[in-house]
Amino acid sequence: MTSQRLQMRDISKRYGGVHAIRHADLEIGPGTVMALVGENGAGKSTLIKILAGAEHADTGSIAIDGEEVRIASTADAIALGIQTVYQEPHLFQDLSVAENFFVGREITRGPVIDWRAQAPRMFNLLDLVGLDRRVAALPVRYLSIAQQQQVSIAKALLEDARILILDEPSAILTQSEIDVLFTVVRRLAGEGVSIIYISHRLDELFQIADEVTVMRDGQTVSSDPIGTLSVREIAERMVGGALTEGVRTTTTSGDAMLELEGLTLDGAFADVTFDVRRGEIVGLYGLVGAGAADVGDVVYGMRRPTSGVIRVAGDGRPLRSPMRAKSRGVRMLPANRSSQGIFSFQSIAFNITIGSLRLLSRLPGWVSQRSERETANRLITRLAVKTPSMRQPVSAMSGGNAQKVVLARQLVERPGLLVLAEPTQGVDVGAKEEIHQIISDLADAGTAVLVITTDLTEVLRISDRIIVFRSGKVAAQLAPTATQAEVLAVAAGHRDDEEGAA
Repeated sequence: MTSQRLQMRDISKRYGGVHAIRHADLEIGPGTVMALVGENGAGKSTLIKILAGAEHADTGSIAIDGEEVRIASTADAIALGIQTVYQEPHLFQDLSVAENFFVGREITRGPVIDWRAQAPRMFNLLDLVGLDRRVAALPVRYLSIAQQQQVSIAKALLEDARILILDEPSAILTQSEIDVLFTVVRRLAGEGVSIIYISHRLDELFQIADEVTVMRDGQTVSSDPIGTLSVREIAERMVGGALTEGVRTTTTSGDAMLELEGLTLDGAFADVTFDVRRGEIVGLYGLVGAGAADVGDVVYGMRRPTSGVIRVAGDGRPLRSPMRAKSRGVRMLPANRSSQGIFSFQSIAFNITIGSLRLLSRLPGWVSQRSERETANRLITRLAVKTPSMRQPVSAMSGGNAQKVVLARQLVERPGLLVLAEPTQGVDVGAKEEIHQIISDLADAGTAVLVITTDLTEVLRISDRIIVFRSGKVAAQLAPTATQAEVLAVAAGHRDDEEGAA
């Protein structure tokens, strides 16, 4: 008898001439949280789809609790106790939590749903994931994203899950919501559930995982206890080589492109004063809710400040809309790209050029297809977007490449000021390296760059200057030589050095 809950051996999968997986292995024991990591395209998603019954392996075997099984469909996987919870909750927003729980698998008495029979099991699962039973009657749309994630997990456990796959569960959550998620994961592991946890946020793995399995180029590279590795070692295994220490080597800054004086937005931030110069990357860092993200919205004209002054290239006229900001040379990469940045079912070329159609028009209302192709091809090449065709829909791309497409749209005309909100959120370590290098190259070419991020490693790696927010105010300005501990101490309120280390 084996002590392993799941064993996947010698799994391979081809799509035409492309080897998505080459002889991959995966093992996990009962009550274990195993982190599965790898770059986009490393084979993680394909391996998980095979386990979940959404794809079929060309070779290999799968055993659960020592017994070899055949998974030909998602129904087979569910019957074997395998459940998957995806990054964005797959719930019916206008139905109640109770209705979402049992949709398609209602307990009935004749032609009528037996709510009394359904309730005890649902309430037990809501208790298990830490949700108040009163949410059962609420439409899902009234719940926070974290609560919806908890509902999705509880719903997955309705079928007595033995193996739970969590696919990027923390990517859209705040830190407090992540803490709730981790509490649920630990509770489930304590109940004996085996959890496969997929994430690009390597630092968080050390808070939740027992083991980490690394995939690269469709193969399993390693599988080790999490305590035997560092973030850097995991990242280097993912990319197959040593990571560089940083992308910024020399900085030559010019005149101030952006100046904020006493900027205030009631309920978000107050009395914010700083500047960003041409050729400089300024990083705004703060814990979620500290106010840094709201500054970006105001600078791009998405929200109007209560008071204070914004000057762009010395011009203090109000930025009353994104269109007004664009006319002054400001471009922004939004944090919520799924709703604000991507036309997912449109082509790459469409997504790159849609914001600059006037430049591609010879006559009013007529867009030159040749100009569109040339512009899209130029930026695809410049940003090293991996795609077989500019006509490919963005929905078919990896997260890192889709991110580059949204960034490319901001570069059709070289911006004087580029505002980047969470520029590498949800992308793998390789794509993160590439995007950081693109940002650095833009600054070297004279663009003023404002990077707003909650990623501590990122702000230290990319910035020439770091401005730390706390409770809606600038708490300190720090040099990029500051340590992670120093930046966190300021952001969390453990240090009152208003001048910082700049």
